Formats: sequence, structure tokens, C-alpha cells
Amino acid sequence: MSPGIPPAAFGASGLSGQILKEFDLTTSSSSTNLRKLSQTTAPDPIRGIGSKIEKPDYSESKIVVAMVGLPARGKSYLSNKLTIYLKWLEYDVKVFNVGQLRRSRAKQKAEQSGIREDHGAAYFSHDNEQATQTRDRLASDSLDMLIDWLKQGGNVGIHGKQKIEKRVAREKGMQVIFLESICDDPAIIAANVALKVQSGDPDYASHSREEAKRDFLRRIEAYEKVYETITEPHLSYVRIKNVGDESTLSHINGYLQSRIAFFLMNLHVKPRSIFFSRHGESMFNVEGKIGGDSPLSPRGKQYASALPKLVKEVIGDRPLTIWTSTLARTIETADQLPYPKLTWKSLDELDAGVCDGMTYEEIEVQYPEDAANRDNDKFNYRYRGGESYRDVVVRLEPVIMELERQEDVLVVGHQAILRCLYAYFRDLSQEDLPYIKIPLHTVIKLTPKAYGCDEERFPVAIEAVDTHRPKPNVTRQPEASHHTSRQYFADTDEIQSPTVFE
Repeated sequence: MSPGIPPAAFGASGLSGQILKEFDLTTSSSSTNLRKLSQTTAPDPIRGIGSKIEKPDYSESKIVVAMVGLPARGKSYLSNKLTIYLKWLEYDVKVFNVGQLRRSRAKQKAEQSGIREDHGAAYFSHDNEQATQTRDRLASDSLDMLIDWLKQGGNVGIHGKQKIEKRVAREKGMQVIFLESICDDPAIIAANVALKVQSGDPDYASHSREEAKRDFLRRIEAYEKVYETITEPHLSYVRIKNVGDESTLSHINGYLQSRIAFFLMNLHVKPRSIFFSRHGESMFNVEGKIGGDSPLSPRGKQYASALPKLVKEVIGDRPLTIWTSTLARTIETADQLPYPKLTWKSLDELDAGVCDGMTYEEIEVQYPEDAANRDNDKFNYRYRGGESYRDVVVRLEPVIMELERQEDVLVVGHQAILRCLYAYFRDLSQEDLPYIKIPLHTVIKLTPKAYGCDEERFPVAIEAVDTHRPKPNVTRQPEASHHTSRQYFADTDEIQSPTVFE
């Protein structure tokens, strides 16, 4: 079992990899070919034309996630990860951050009146009655914004704990789940404090790092005097200790609450990297054909032979697990890598249905409507008898969950599959996802940070065909943001619209 897997008491037994492998294989069907399953389960489209898949109807899902915990205990990390995960699954999610609202209103006040408020440790002392009243008003305003947003169609709003239960109880169809992050690990607390004072927080714009650290520690002391952990037996809550060491659940009800709880239980903050590599160039790549189960080309075999040296240089002596699909080209690419391997049916390439084994030129001739419709909405377009990118995102959810549990993993996969996984970790939109450039003969290294991922790419000097098809009718192609730091201000409409961490 990987050291990054949560305790066995919460479903993370040492057999997790094998169990998930068996689950992955059995849930697809008794059939040995997922593509056959896709053909039997997909809705019957108009003859000769694939179908457009609509976003699931989540309109009845209305949940407020109330964050509980002292400063520097990982609340921002948890809320950020939860936001990315739920957005990837196409829930409408926003973080309503009272601290962001406070900073933005103080900034606006300074610009309009020249008066700069002091938001040092004294401002957060509960002995400071005026500041306490101001902070209570901000929390109330932020919560009202959240509730209005849910009424307008939002699904999950993330907020602080302040006076939230009674307020939400007045709203029909809304539920509250408390997420408490507690931490007694000095190393994690010290790292979070360092991140706070080094991340450009405008509260400390005029302070040295040492001054900022001292003030922030005093702020924490002020909260410690009044902090109370969740003890109410009737509340729905998830309590996370040391960001992944231990989880406690109470009164988790319904599909979405269970999904949120299970995801949070699988997170950890141990240093790790996730590596992506497409299979080596295949014969179908050379011939311009999509799908299939073709072997590697001669250049693809060269890449497979060169991959072990590159991986060793990048990973060093750290343990590594290799994941592949069940298709020959990924297994052949990973064959010479001297690490444990796990095969996932869910990692098989997007099923092109009746277009499997065809070139794009052949598709344009035989199925011109399909070619045009897919270019018009590539994420939602489902091949006749096959899959859409939306379908692939759904089947990759168990893979995402297991990637969050693990430490260092190299996924040897396919273009569409790696686009979906990359989009999750880099927080890219569904609209941009199908156009992410994942070239052949390149290893991509993603290193998760508190507010994003650092990325490095390691191309191997072995030529391969370019299978990337750029996004049509745009002047700028999609790319991931390079910032991995916290954003402290929203747009100029901050007072009307709360901060969204995206």
C-alpha cells in the first residue's frame, strides 16, 4: 500500500489497488471489450450522425460546505481541491471567502477615501468589539451572496462556519455539510504559516516576512482562544486531521454529500509528482487513423527503449508505479520500465464507435455531419456507437480518486485520456479540454502545490507524427495557467460578486 493512502478504517485497505482493478474490470461489463459496452449503452442517435451529450441536470443539488478550522490548518487547500474536483464533474461551484471580501472592501475604501484599515492581529481579537461586528457583517453579506447564487442555479457554495446553520435552514432545498480541518502536526502548520507570509498577502504588504509571521501567529492565538471543534451530534460533517491522516464522518446523506466526503478522505499533502506519457508512436498514428489497437511503430519502439533512462533521471530512486490501459500500445511502451505496473480498463482510449480505425479525412467523406458537429462541440459530441469526452470524464472518476490517494505514479496512456486527467490537475475548462496539446514522445511531470500544479515537460529526441488538431476558429489556443499561488483579490465587481477560486 502506498504511504499516501488514508487509514484502512475508512475503506483504504492494503488491497486497494487490486480491488480497484477488479472493480474497474467488472463494472465495465462481462464483455472483454469496453467498446462493445459503449455501443449497447449509448442512446440511439440519428442514423449516420453522432449525438450531442447534454450536461447532467444538477439543478436540485444545493449544498453549502461550511469550512471549520483555525488558520494555517489547510482549509484553503481543501476548499480549492474540492472546487476543482466538483467543477471537473460539472457541478457549479464557488468559494465565498470572507477574507477576500474583507480585503476587497478595504481596498475599495482606501481608493475612495484614502483611509487604510489595519488588518493586523488586533483586528481578529474577539476583545476588539468593533472589528468583531465588522467581521460578522462581512460574513453575513458573504453568506447572503452564496444563498442568492444557489437560488440562481449554483450547486455547491463553500463558505466559513459563521452563523451558517440557522441561515441556511430558512432556505428550502438547501443542505449544510461542515468540513472541519484540524491539525496538530507542527511541520504542516509551519509550512502553512510560511506559505501565508510568503504568498503576497496584502494584509502584510508593508511587513517583512518575520514581522508578518509574528503577526499571523498572534492572529492564530486570537482564534485559538474562542475556537470550538464540532461536537453537535445532529450536524452533517467531515473532519479531516492533518490533511489526510485521519477522517471522521457524521450524518453524510445523499449522493452528492457522499461524493464530497469520499473525495476529501482520499486527499493528502505528502510530496509527490504525477507523470503522464502517451504511448510511443503507433502504426495507426503513422497512418493517420484513430482508435484501434495497433502496435508501436519503429520510432514508437525506440521511445519505449529510451523511456526507462528518462524516467530514472527524473524520478531518481523514489518508488514509482506505472499505470497503463489494456491496449497493446501502452503496455508495449511501458514494458521495459522496471517498476510495478497496474492495468486499467478505464484508461483505454476514447471509443470512436463506427469511426474507429478511420482517418479524419475518411470520416469527413463518409460522415460529414459527424465531422462538422464534433468540430462544433468536441467535448459533448459522442461518436455513433462510441463515446464523447464527457463520457470519458465520467469513467475516469475512479482513476482520479486513486491518483489523489497515491504518491508517485506514471500514467502511460492515450491522447484523449491524458487530456482529461491533465485538465483535472491543471483546472482547465471542459471547453478547452479536448484541445490540450499532449505530444507523443514526451513525459509531463505535474507536482501538486497548495494552489495548483507545477509543470515540467521532458521531450525525447525521437521524431513522431503530430496528432494534435488545434481548436478551430480561435486566435489563441488553450493553455494552463502558470500561477500556483493564492489569488487575494477578485475583479472590480467584488462587492457585488464574491471571490471565486478557479
